[in-house]
Amino acid sequence: MADISVLMRYFPSLTATQQDQFERLFSLYAEWNERINVISRKDIENLYVNHVLHSLAIAKAIQFRSETQVLDAGTGGGFPGIPLAVMFPETRFHLVDSIGKKIKVVQAVAEGLGLKNVQAEQCRMETLPCRYDFVVSRAVTAFPQFYQWVKGKILSRNLNELPNGILYLKGGEVDEEMKQLNLPYTLYNISEWYEEPFFETKKLLYVPK
Repeated sequence: MADISVLMRYFPSLTATQQDQFERLFSLYAEWNERINVISRKDIENLYVNHVLHSLAIAKAIQFRSETQVLDAGTGGGFPGIPLAVMFPETRFHLVDSIGKKIKVVQAVAEGLGLKNVQAEQCRMETLPCRYDFVVSRAVTAFPQFYQWVKGKILSRNLNELPNGILYLKGGEVDEEMKQLNLPYTLYNISEWYEEPFFETKKLLYVPK
């Protein structure tokens, strides 16, 4: 059985269903990663810290309410969307990536976990016709470029305490990139939430609509 103790340390109120889903996550990714490489081979052993816990940093900044619609733009192998979908079963997640084989893995993992709140689709994020309450992503490109792709895809309504916008996981310096855009933003240091060394330089960038 996969050891999810690191998740329980930071999210002690996980339900029995959520614990079971997170435990099954490892074997699903390990199996699929042998066929389609979505996580570095040497990194699969660090799945819970480097990928799941990293994704769940968003859950430290916001508790998505029921019926919230979230776009995971450039989801890759399903991060941050899959862990967030486990954490927020009443929230709707649309996971998109331009690479079909990655979406194949995402669909298989979502199905293997029994997630009913995930739609995975191969497409380019900038061509999507829909709008969402939040756009989430894990450092798919420099933020100014990412912002141009998704800035028109956010709904005006606000269902959550945090107003609608973009939640972007990235490492390193952010301020220099944000100077180009001249937008209001909030920067969270993930190391303030987690003690693992992996998170020392990791940030969560929030840009309201």
